[in-house]
Amino acid sequence: MTLARFVSKNVFRNKRRSILTALSIGFSLLLLTLMMTIWRTFYIDQGSAESAQRIIVRNKVSLVFNVPEHYREKIRSLNGVKNVVPQQWFGGTYKDPNKDKQFAQFGTDPEEFFEVYRDFHIAPDQLDAWKKDRAGCVVDSELANEHGWKIGDRIFLKGTIFPTDLELTVRGIYNAPANTLSLYFNRKYLEEAYTPLKGGVGFYGVLADSAENVPVVAKEIDEAFRNADRATKSESEKAFGLGWIAMLGNVKAFILSI
Repeated sequence: MTLARFVSKNVFRNKRRSILTALSIGFSLLLLTLMMTIWRTFYIDQGSAESAQRIIVRNKVSLVFNVPEHYREKIRSLNGVKNVVPQQWFGGTYKDPNKDKQFAQFGTDPEEFFEVYRDFHIAPDQLDAWKKDRAGCVVDSELANEHGWKIGDRIFLKGTIFPTDLELTVRGIYNAPANTLSLYFNRKYLEEAYTPLKGGVGFYGVLADSAENVPVVAKEIDEAFRNADRATKSESEKAFGLGWIAMLGNVKAFILSI
């Protein structure tokens, strides 16, 4: 009996066992591939050249606390800073809150958002339409495909963090280097709906003049507000993202154990 004959005979002797074995191996490989993808995304890949130039500026104590809106122009005046854009997490729910179909939503400034996030690309006419519509929004292309959204569609977000709901109109669909699962709308629209937010910002996205200068600019920003009532913590976009992951626990050790 040949080796091939021996293997085929035993494989098909118990079809149920063979199918379950194949499925278990397939699931294990799928899980390993998923974990390695997450590992590479957060711990190895450096992102686009533009993302390496970005700095996130937030409240030194916690993301829960805002930073003053007037910090924006002070940051803009510092050496090595090219653009500054405010962002405010909304955290509303879309449709059924029990479904795993939620996504990130941020209030920002349409005039300068794509000046800081230069690796996000959108058609000029769509960007212009967003700037003109206070209740407009732009969404990631993959997120739009997932939900079947197109230009002109209405999106209703039920507030969970803030006691207000938002009704937005899709004015643009942008392409990013990686799926951001994010929707951006005009921050002023949120402030009009919930006035206590006026004068404060969740965090700032800052574009430095070069990736090499990011540590210097970040230190300069924090030094500028060291004695202010609300001191800042400035870090690269990569470090900020890893900080979010760290909130979930020791994800790095978990992935390695898998």
